[in-house]
Amino acid sequence: MNSTKFKNLSKPIYIGKVRLKNRMMKNGTGLFWDDPSTGGFMNDKYIAFFEALAKGGAGLVVSATSPLQVGPLPGFKIISDEYIPGYKKLAEAIHKYDCPAFLQLFHLGGMSPLFFKAPAGISASSIPKNESPRPGFEVAREITIPEIHDVVELFAKAAERTKKAGFDGTELNGGCNHLLNSFLSRAWNKRHDEYGCQTMESRARIFIEVIKEMKRLNGKDWPIIALMNAMEVDLKDGITIEESKQFAKMFEEAGADAIEIRSEYYTWTKDVKRRESTHFPDAYFYPDHEGRLEDYVEGGGHGAGANLPMAAEIKKAVNIPVICMGKMDWEMGEKAIRKGKVDIISMNRRLLADPALPKKVLEGRIEDITPCTSCMTCFNLGEHFQPVACRVNASLGKEREYEITPAKKKKKVMIIGGGPAGMEAARVAALRGHEVILYDKENRLGGSLPVAAMVKGFEREDILGLAHYLNIQVTKLGVKINTGKEATPETVANINPDVLILAAGGKHNIPDIPGINGSNVLTGMELHRQLKFFFKFAGPELLRKLSAIWLPSIGKNVVIMGGRLHGCQTAEFLVKRGRKVTIVDTGTKKEIGDGLIEVFLKPYLLYWLTDHGVQILTEVKYNRITKKGLTLTTKDGIKKTIKADTIITALPLEPNTELAKSMKGKAKEVYTIGDAKEPHLIFDAIADGARIGHEI
Repeated sequence: MNSTKFKNLSKPIYIGKVRLKNRMMKNGTGLFWDDPSTGGFMNDKYIAFFEALAKGGAGLVVSATSPLQVGPLPGFKIISDEYIPGYKKLAEAIHKYDCPAFLQLFHLGGMSPLFFKAPAGISASSIPKNESPRPGFEVAREITIPEIHDVVELFAKAAERTKKAGFDGTELNGGCNHLLNSFLSRAWNKRHDEYGCQTMESRARIFIEVIKEMKRLNGKDWPIIALMNAMEVDLKDGITIEESKQFAKMFEEAGADAIEIRSEYYTWTKDVKRRESTHFPDAYFYPDHEGRLEDYVEGGGHGAGANLPMAAEIKKAVNIPVICMGKMDWEMGEKAIRKGKVDIISMNRRLLADPALPKKVLEGRIEDITPCTSCMTCFNLGEHFQPVACRVNASLGKEREYEITPAKKKKKVMIIGGGPAGMEAARVAALRGHEVILYDKENRLGGSLPVAAMVKGFEREDILGLAHYLNIQVTKLGVKINTGKEATPETVANINPDVLILAAGGKHNIPDIPGINGSNVLTGMELHRQLKFFFKFAGPELLRKLSAIWLPSIGKNVVIMGGRLHGCQTAEFLVKRGRKVTIVDTGTKKEIGDGLIEVFLKPYLLYWLTDHGVQILTEVKYNRITKKGLTLTTKDGIKKTIKADTIITALPLEPNTELAKSMKGKAKEVYTIGDAKEPHLIFDAIADGARIGHEI
């Protein structure tokens, strides 16, 4: 039954003559689940996920292909007829659930050598590295006019194969930094022929020719979504909103049946050195948005809905549906449609986290939606050409293997530890029919998630949302929850479980040096203890706000021992609260920030820390702590004291071997998971919990 709260999201709409049953769609994105040894043919893993999307209630799903050019490029191909049977299976799986299927087509253009070490890429123009909008790109060769004609035919033929495979339409990707966008943007297009930068018409010519040729080959009713950058933000000669409005009109006149917009955000440092470009607005604002994009932020300055005002402007200019992407949720989408800003909301990361999101939204089961935490794990893997996975959805890419099926034998399962690993194990085990008993010595479930949320903040990552979701799910599933009680061997003996799962987290790593127990030292263990004490009286949100004005146990000058993920994020937290911070680490410079997302987030944060006066010393040896600070030996063999009022240890956790030893033989089956087994990240904890939940 549909929820009346989201009546606009639930309304059907047409793209051309194709009916969408609701206004939520999955956009096209690379998942890198293909097996290169098979030559880019479709596989069951990919089909299973898209079937899950259709079953989950999406109004439309868009599958992404590999780039259309020939070469050593990952992805499922559609460059010849031999690939049609695989796509036919995909279309059939999607159609089983009254869901239309579109296929995204694109040409990487100048990105080819950067991403895939293919032969030199082609672009509208060849731009020297020192003048390129993205200096990291290899210099592309300027495409010739005969090659342009070949590219137009390449797109049209691919759309023809798409139709033969039983798909319902094409999404034409002219966004990002791809080939078609290189013609639209004056930053990339420096040529002066009929496809040159001199007029709007000449810049749009190739895009329009592709649309018209697709219609010619496949019929005038073949639906085409034109995907484009509404803006190239912070880029000299980049696409402006006024230009994209004109382009949208041109594409509509050429035969496009819908316009989908994204934007490309060119991030800059204060000294005007280019950092990178991204189409993730939340990454653009990390770690400090500093007032940028004030006129184009719907979601409060942290990227959510940043593209909506641009979509609203484009909607004024055209008479076909306008689709918008950019970290929007159902509330934002419903409001935007109601206000006439956009017609359809396009999602990716949220649907990787929960393919059944549309169905749950329309049924009003918001608390059952697995929340995307915006961690960027999926994108980071994709950028490294590794199979995309999800921090919060261990079933992604394993839909068949992790299908919830009743356990062959119902067991009594006891879990010690209510962090992400323990709660996920409890959730999956309970879904499969096991009797689950969960113990945690703290007064609330979540493990280190509330502490992580307070340190990381709530603007970009939704860590608390994950803790809330898992807590609700285990409660609804009838898991017997015991908080504020430490499980001992005697407790286990009294319960007498068939299965005992140890998920009590890792041990804090405390350096064994003189002075470590001094009054000016705040160990990771002590910091967690203090925060968990205050959590009894206030939540992480309030504590984070209070910490901006009151941090009684942390002095003005701080040394952080440990420069990996925890150390760097602690440093960010403290710098934003007026502390002068020095990070010291025994590892190499390359190891600083380990655990942070490599693409965008790690380099952004490390630059930000340096820009805000954080000194980072690597390959040091810790000697002793005195009242003056930390004495160490540098990699050059020089002994020095880093003055500090407070010294914080933020070293990687260690496995909790003592717990495993004390519980050995206490049940027929004993398993150690999560940080207790091998400290890693939230992604690994969830994956470990899901794995054991399915195995037992």
